[in-house]
Amino acid sequence: MGRRPPRPLKRSGPKKPERYIIALFCEGAATEPEYFQGLSRLPQVQERTLLDLRIDLTGAVPLTLVRQAIQAKARGTADEYWCIFDVEWPQHHPHLAEAIALAKAKAIPIAVSNPAFELWLLLHFKDHQSHLNTDEAIRDRRSADLSTDKHLDPAKYMPLRAIAAARARNLGKRHASNGSFTPHDNPSSNVFDLVDAIERARPSA
Repeated sequence: MGRRPPRPLKRSGPKKPERYIIALFCEGAATEPEYFQGLSRLPQVQERTLLDLRIDLTGAVPLTLVRQAIQAKARGTADEYWCIFDVEWPQHHPHLAEAIALAKAKAIPIAVSNPAFELWLLLHFKDHQSHLNTDEAIRDRRSADLSTDKHLDPAKYMPLRAIAAARARNLGKRHASNGSFTPHDNPSSNVFDLVDAIERARPSA
């Protein structure tokens, strides 16, 4: 009687799908990365999504970030490519309209805050509807979350992100009804679109 072939030492189970990769291009060295790192650590996000933060510390303007995202997209290293940038007040970022148009032409989604990302952060704590310059947005955000410097504690923000999204959407509707578009839509932020994309991301089977 012939010998039976040896059994494998381990049985192979179902292969776990790879996480969905979203590359984020931003200029901020503190609040933006810290916020999205906090979001990425939420169990329901961490299980499915990998955020690839590409932080430009050279003072890159929005047009530079969009060009970087286009180059990365051509290499195909992620599933989605987003740019996060500010409008800035009273002095706007240069080539802002060109950056927005190029991103649209190349299908690079953008998360834009006017005047700054701090407006999105502020909306987690209060429904702010009046015009802000960048310095005022930074000051008001620190007052709202009781921070003493430019850094933030993501744990204070994560439970409030749906509230911030609702407030930001209402601002967007108000500007749309008035025919006000970037850079004339102060205050505004569509960062909620990026947050939603991250939370809805699913890896391919």
